[in-house]
Formats: sequence, structure tokens, C-alpha cells
Amino acid sequence: MTTETLPAAAGTDDPDRQAPPLRRPRSRTARYAVWFVGPFVLLFLAMYVAPIGFAIYKSLFRIQRDALGLGGTQEVFDPLANYAYAFGDSAFLASIGRVLLFGVVQVPVMLVLALGIALLVDSASARWKGFFRLSSFAPYAVPTVLSALVWSFLYASDSSPLNAALGLFGLDVNLLSENLALWAVANVVTWGWTGYNMIIIYAALQGVPGEVLEAAKLDGASAFRTAWSVKIPLVRPAILLTTIFSIIGSAQLYNEPFVLKQSTGAIDASFTPIMAAQASLQSANYPYAAAQSVILALGVAVLSVLFFRLTSRRAS
Repeated sequence: MTTETLPAAAGTDDPDRQAPPLRRPRSRTARYAVWFVGPFVLLFLAMYVAPIGFAIYKSLFRIQRDALGLGGTQEVFDPLANYAYAFGDSAFLASIGRVLLFGVVQVPVMLVLALGIALLVDSASARWKGFFRLSSFAPYAVPTVLSALVWSFLYASDSSPLNAALGLFGLDVNLLSENLALWAVANVVTWGWTGYNMIIIYAALQGVPGEVLEAAKLDGASAFRTAWSVKIPLVRPAILLTTIFSIIGSAQLYNEPFVLKQSTGAIDASFTPIMAAQASLQSANYPYAAAQSVILALGVAVLSVLFFRLTSRRAS
């Protein structure tokens, strides 16, 4: 007579039987996710998406003056009127061209300086690294308006020590003249933001594996060769990040030229696209200011996408 072994009943102790893993109910997980993500989503929608949507909506109207010339105005739905006027506005187009020139020249110069300082501070033979990190980052800690105000005094033709130094060489240069005003602004921006970008790149350099640097040293690579062939390729994501930040910052150029505008007539109310939009706001032409802002935002988005695609193709 054979004896059959019956399966153990549920709930009985069986050392060979593993208990099923505990699973958290999906509804509870989703509820936790909503609590954590919800505040960010609400702030993102309220502070970012809603203003952009309202600006796009507002740009679809145009200001129509009273036919009798009594000063009355009303908003009329005309989707393309403000955009057509913007692309025919010579002052607004000049501000866009000025900012493009600013970005093409100033952004590479600033990032090369930031990369060079980061590599120097990161080098094994560097001394007083803390001092140089702090001194390079200190200008960023100064508020933008305050730094532009200080530079406006340095640029002043009657009290500028820079002009006095140039005068020793027989040069009489007005740093806030029409030909140099843009580069005076670029100097202020470079002075204030090079340290910020340097810190980002320097932090990425700290993540370079030590064994990679040691292997380059054993292969006989010089310090310059190690920096060019090892360090810079490994911190490429940080360089790309700072480049995108700089492109966006160039498009948002406002504080520095606005402060320097008080010291020279070479900087007008439409020196940059944001200043031009601000001038439209001051003249109570809100739909046109919204259209200018939308054009600027689309331009920055297109430049960022093109830059990402260009760099990704080179990397591949």
C-alpha cells in the first residue's frame, strides 16, 4: 500500500515553501506619487505653462486706436498682425541681431576662460586651489545690477581708471561709445558668469576616474595632452550644459545693458529683445510685447535644439 503525500495546507509551516513577496497595492503607490509630484506639477503649470499660454493668447490680438483720435483703444483679434509687424520692426530685428552677435562672440570666450580656469585649478601641481576657486566664483556672488553699476563707473569717461590706463599709451577710447557698447556689456557678463561656469566644469572634473589619469601619466602624456585628450572629452556633458545655459542667458540679456543705459546714449530702449518688449509694455502695447516674447522664446528653443543635434552628430 503506497502512501501519497498531500500538499501542505495553506497557512501551515513548511520550511521548503517560500512565502510570496509582499506587494504594495498599486493604488497606494500611485497616491504617494501624486503627493510627491503634485506640488511640482502645480507650480510648473502655474508659473511656467500658464504664462506662456497667456502670452501666446495675448499675442493673437492687436491694439486698435480710436478712429476719431480721442485716445481710446481696444483689442481686436488678428492672429498674424503683431508677428508681421515684429518682423518688419527694424529696431526689434536689430536687437535680435545684436544679441546673436553677442552670443557668437561672448559665449565661446567665456566658456574657454571657464574651462581654462577649471583645468588649472584641477591640475595636480596647482597651489592655493581654494583661493582660486573662491576668487573666480566671487564675481557671480555679486548681484547683477550691482556689478553693472560698478562697471558703469569704471567705464565713465571722466573718472574711469581704465581710460586713465589707456591714456598712458596715448589712447583716448570711450568704452561706452556706439561701437564698443556691446562689448562693454559683454565684458560685464563675462566677468560675472565665468566663475559660475567654471564651478560646473570643475565639479565634473572631480568625477574623472583617477585610474584613467594614472594610465595617461604612465603612457607618458604631458599635462596639456592629458587635459586635451582625457579630461575635456570626459567633461563634455558639463561643457554642453554650460553652453546651453549661456545661450539662454544671452537671449535673456537685460540687467547689464539696462544699467549701463543710464551712462551712455549708445544703448537705447530696444538694445536687446527683452528691452524692446519692455518698451512695448511701457507704451501699453501688451499684445505686441507678448508677440516679441513668443518670437524670442521660439528662437531660443530652435537654437537649443540645433545645438543639441549638432553636438550629438559630432559625438556619434
